[in-house]
Amino acid sequence: MKRTWIAGIAFLAFIGVAVALVVWRGPDWHVVRHAFAAVSWPWVAAAIGLNLLSVLTRSGSWDTCIQQSMEPPHPPYPLVFSAFCVGLFANAVLPGRVGELARAAVLRRRMPGRKGATATLIGSVFAHRMFDLFPTVTLVAWVLFAADIPQWAYLTLGVAIGVGVLLFLAAIYLARRQHRELESLGPVRQLLARARMGLGIMSHPVPALKASAFQYMGWTCQLFAVWSAMRAFQIDEPLAAAGLVLVLMNVATIVPLWPGNVGLVQVAVATPLVNYGIAYAHGIAFGIGLQAIEASVGIGIGLVFLAREGLSFATLRQMEQNAEDSVEHEPLQERERARTGVSG
Repeated sequence: MKRTWIAGIAFLAFIGVAVALVVWRGPDWHVVRHAFAAVSWPWVAAAIGLNLLSVLTRSGSWDTCIQQSMEPPHPPYPLVFSAFCVGLFANAVLPGRVGELARAAVLRRRMPGRKGATATLIGSVFAHRMFDLFPTVTLVAWVLFAADIPQWAYLTLGVAIGVGVLLFLAAIYLARRQHRELESLGPVRQLLARARMGLGIMSHPVPALKASAFQYMGWTCQLFAVWSAMRAFQIDEPLAAAGLVLVLMNVATIVPLWPGNVGLVQVAVATPLVNYGIAYAHGIAFGIGLQAIEASVGIGIGLVFLAREGLSFATLRQMEQNAEDSVEHEPLQERERARTGVSG
């Protein structure tokens, strides 16, 4: 409890310093207000709709990964989509990648009697995220030739792609080392083996292509969502500029230091747009609006499915504080029964 209070105070202090710096060294807020006053709402609605389509297709990629990692019966897609949306909400409102654990934990509740399912589901989440690599590389290659990229971004993009390739190769290696004789393994090795089962799709080319295709569709929807948001903020630049914004925005949120990395995202969006003649303050306003559009989708549908699952925000906070508990072999109730000696 004491560590939680210290972490909370440190986080609030950090946010306070960040806000002070933004106010002191920030953009011309008169320009920011003017940019919001001129927003075209039909284009905002289009961007929201495209983000919703992106959520649908990317959840389809995770569903494909689950089908290849677990024995039948597989959870139906509506349950997968529900867990996926709760994860989006958790990633939007909490620091760290709590949403990745939340997806597995929420879906695990709907799969009673499946020993080790949590670890396998977490492995499938990792596999699903690995299929981001292909559309990311395609997008980066395109913007390198078609967009006006600032010099500082080259190293950033190179490091991000390099790390992604290494993680993808590691996922393939781990998937091929699966050990099916689980009962002969110790508890820790069993846990790791079940997590590797979640990477099963990496050994099946056809389902892997399907999952990758879903990710391509999701990224395409996001690309046009960014382009629509640019139109909403009166930024009439080519699609390549939207691609550059999308790439740098995702790089800025790879490691969420605080909820949404608010502030860092806006700088990552506004800085490259200066090369296109867009005023920095106007770019900051667009960055705020773009993140608000994406958050409205993640938080909006996340809240709907959070309520549908009978969960609360406090539950997600508990997932953050007890991340290690979410990869145990047994559901919470079974662990409690085992501890107290109460039979089912």
